[in-house]
Amino acid sequence: MENIKQFFPIFDNNKGLIFLDSGASAQKPLSVINALDDFYKNDYANIHRGIYKLSDVASSMYDIARKKVCDFIGAGSPSEIIFTKGTTEGINLLASSFSSLLNAGDEIILSEVEHHSNLVPWQQVALKKNVVLKFIPVLSDGSLDYEWLRENISDRVKLVSVSGQSNVIGLKNDIEKIVSISHSVGAKVLIDAAQLICHYKVNVSELDVDFMVFSGHKIYAPTGIGVLYGKTQFLRELPPYQFGGDMVDRVSYDKATFKDIPEKFEAGTPPIAGAIGLGFAIDFINEFGMDKIERESLELTSYTISQLLQIDGVKLLSSSDANGVITFVVDGISSFDIGSYLAMKNVCVRVGKHCSEPLHLKFGVESSVRLSLGIYNDKSDIDTFIFELKKAISVIKGV
Repeated sequence: MENIKQFFPIFDNNKGLIFLDSGASAQKPLSVINALDDFYKNDYANIHRGIYKLSDVASSMYDIARKKVCDFIGAGSPSEIIFTKGTTEGINLLASSFSSLLNAGDEIILSEVEHHSNLVPWQQVALKKNVVLKFIPVLSDGSLDYEWLRENISDRVKLVSVSGQSNVIGLKNDIEKIVSISHSVGAKVLIDAAQLICHYKVNVSELDVDFMVFSGHKIYAPTGIGVLYGKTQFLRELPPYQFGGDMVDRVSYDKATFKDIPEKFEAGTPPIAGAIGLGFAIDFINEFGMDKIERESLELTSYTISQLLQIDGVKLLSSSDANGVITFVVDGISSFDIGSYLAMKNVCVRVGKHCSEPLHLKFGVESSVRLSLGIYNDKSDIDTFIFELKKAISVIKGV
């Protein structure tokens, strides 16, 4: 990519930094940092409550951010955008509300590649509601077994909840096929787009997904802000997740009624600054264009994989068709030893199970090394990473 690092102060303030952990959380561009600074200095107030200018301005900025998200993901209306703390809260919100519609014996289908955030909440729902969880198998090439889904779908399945792109395998799942199969029996579809939205243009209307979640901090926005998208008719059907101020319509000592979406799901003071920061992050992304980001990320991922495969002992867990997420192990060497050596060289990668422990167990490995690409990474970053990885293997093996 072009010299995009110039837009990210972290690189000026940390000379020689090679940051390859954007899948965990991406760095922030100056435009987002300045927007937050300016908001807190000049425009901050609580929203949708005050009748004074500061509150009007803050409310307008918050509402504009919701419209930016709506346009960014191709939703039908800003009211279909629910601001959350992140992907995890979005899934927990839906799990809590959706569970009220479930009965004993109903089924939910996940996949074997899910992040814990799209596994554990549904496990809890299954325990409380006596619901059956089933899992789409992952095939040897990293793709999901869509034929298994076709053969195991039935009218007992009320929800299919899968990642749009695995945070370990890195392969984009066939969302259109998942939606088509699921809708054929009336099942709703939730897509965990936490990784997908970093590397691909996503249009929820074209995909016809019923729900989608993602986090702002992975797409250059602040932490503490995320999005739950839902089709209007389904969000209106679901009960609130939390109760309190600003989500109520009328309240007496005996009962309360609730506002329409999106306010129904945003109890209390929302993440105002985070939402505004997310809007500016979307502006930043749009300046470059998701098509260009996708293309250059694919090229850099392919280059990284080709270099890794030339190193003796390296075994990829990622698909060869991965985009932006590359995970591997090295025969006879702990991933933590590799990560620790790279850290001493100012090369930031992630090691461990990446909140996907069952998938690692399926692969038969205790932990792995993951590098995940951001808009600021380029070929020189990968060359440095490969150079230091080879040195790490040599030093650890005592060669």
